[in-house]
Amino acid sequence: MRRFPLRAIAGSAVAAMVIAATGAPAQADDNRLPLPNYGDIVVDDVHDRVFVSGGPTTNGIVVTDFSGRVKKTITGQSGATGLALSADSTTLYAALASGDAISAIDTTTYAETARYPVGSQTCPTHLARTGTTIWFGYGCETDWTGKIGALDTAATPPAITLDRQGGAIFQRAPLLGAVSADAGPLVAGQLSLSLSTVRVFSVAGVELTEGATGDVVGSSLADLALSPDGATLFTASGSRDHAEAFAPADLARRGAYATGFRPNSVTVSADSRYLAVGRNTSGREDVLVYEVGGILPERKVDLDSGEVAATRGLAWSADLRYLFVVTQQATSSVPALEVVSRPTH
Repeated sequence: MRRFPLRAIAGSAVAAMVIAATGAPAQADDNRLPLPNYGDIVVDDVHDRVFVSGGPTTNGIVVTDFSGRVKKTITGQSGATGLALSADSTTLYAALASGDAISAIDTTTYAETARYPVGSQTCPTHLARTGTTIWFGYGCETDWTGKIGALDTAATPPAITLDRQGGAIFQRAPLLGAVSADAGPLVAGQLSLSLSTVRVFSVAGVELTEGATGDVVGSSLADLALSPDGATLFTASGSRDHAEAFAPADLARRGAYATGFRPNSVTVSADSRYLAVGRNTSGREDVLVYEVGGILPERKVDLDSGEVAATRGLAWSADLRYLFVVTQQATSSVPALEVVSRPTH
């Protein structure tokens, strides 16, 4: 079992976490996933599975168990990027950025059960769910044609509606984050601009009402996440040396979490208590785990030399037993999956 240096603060609910990786020697490549690039990650706690997509330049989704072992490769998913699970974890939805559609995949058989066309040259890219609605950020170009659409999975048959964002405009497909409750909220962020804007929407069915908006996150937004209790929006932007926290209602600041240069990923535990932050720098302390509202990180994870945390590459299991970290080498886009887990004794 491979281990990486961790620093602990006693008494934390995550105080016993260690890195557990598939394969023996640290220099082995057997935790590499059979994908040429990385798109998104989602954790299925019902079936103890992790789904990892390959992004717009590939056509597949890899399924692993909670040890990081590959169980299945789902092919025929054109440009699969954003991923989202149904509330009961029976269906995985994938945004097909190179297929102009959203696919629905059975999480037991891994067979595609439906495909919902979005429209020619729409490039659906990022997903988020509120209730039975799958929201998608779409837009192929970088000339301010990005928009938000909705897949109403409760309709008979399920229905796609476009242009849900009202008067809001985005340079390209916006990154989405949401609280899974029917009323949301839903947050949309514009990636990689010199001033990245975030917009908060309240939700009613497939209708969005814009609330707070602003460029408070700085430049080069890389990731955003809402705490499951809806109290806090967390962001990671390349121009910062910390992750930031905001109140969704008015984007008032709610704290900062030091990361060092180029934070690129944030994820919040299911109990809204812990924040994990990754950064795009190869070296020490590549992933940090904070208790929300805390001062110092409760965990510091050092990845292998030459490995960096992938952008938007972090995800928790619901019970906090595992933190999944997608990594990439500085010289290669091929992703690997590292598993941070609590020991059983």
